[in-house]
Amino acid sequence: MRHPPQRIKPTAIVEWNDALERRLLDDLAVEEPLEIRIGDDDALTITMRTPGDDFALAAGFLYAEGIVDGCDDISRISWGRSQNGDKSGNVVTITLRTGLVLDLDPLRRHFVAASSCGICGRTSIDAVRARVMAPPNPHCAVQAEVLTRLPDLLRSAQQVFGRTGGLHAAGVFTVDGELLLLREDIGRHNAVDKVIGECLLHGKLPLSDCVLLVSGRGGFEIVQKALAAGVPVLASVSAPSSLAVQLAREGGLTLVGFLRGRRFVVYSHPHRVQMAETCGL
Repeated sequence: MRHPPQRIKPTAIVEWNDALERRLLDDLAVEEPLEIRIGDDDALTITMRTPGDDFALAAGFLYAEGIVDGCDDISRISWGRSQNGDKSGNVVTITLRTGLVLDLDPLRRHFVAASSCGICGRTSIDAVRARVMAPPNPHCAVQAEVLTRLPDLLRSAQQVFGRTGGLHAAGVFTVDGELLLLREDIGRHNAVDKVIGECLLHGKLPLSDCVLLVSGRGGFEIVQKALAAGVPVLASVSAPSSLAVQLAREGGLTLVGFLRGRRFVVYSHPHRVQMAETCGL
């Protein structure tokens, strides 16, 4: 019997605050392994995630990795079974459409993907960059003032983060600043997979006229996933990596970092950000 996903777990703690000590209950974000299988027996990967939206996470992972090209390639998603034969909330089985032949060896991950970074352990980063992806919509544009409002909108919609302070989030916004979809997870790449998977399963890809905002930094894998989903503007509240900037420039993605308060930095393709005044050398 599969139990409902538990995203929050209370625990007893001792708090010290300005020489005052007290004992109380605190809420923790749950972190558990999720095994993604192709068919009943072919385990593809294990990732550490916060339970919930697991079907979307699995679908988004397969799409972002180029294993499936669309929702039609997935004929069924179901809960898998643990070693004792019971249905498990930590195993997702994806059945692909009949006739779809895959070479999974180059993509198979014989490791546990840490929730902080899903790309660690790849045989080669070239395997990611080898995937041919269409460039994002060059005509999409967002106003700078709209961008500055997005982090507060994202944070106010994070229900689990509000209780635990321990989850990342990914949110899909219109260029006018309307929040269309938000997902939370202990790992920022998982939150992005959940968003992409949800859009894939509901026929809303590519996200050609949307802004994707992620908490934390904009790493290489986040940029790769955004490009796979057709996102034209990716923003993060922290710094990107050098490899993320390079991939964004090569792929035609507008990458925004340090989106805090009324300041941000555009690292690639700034034409999509409409600024009232332009300053620089």
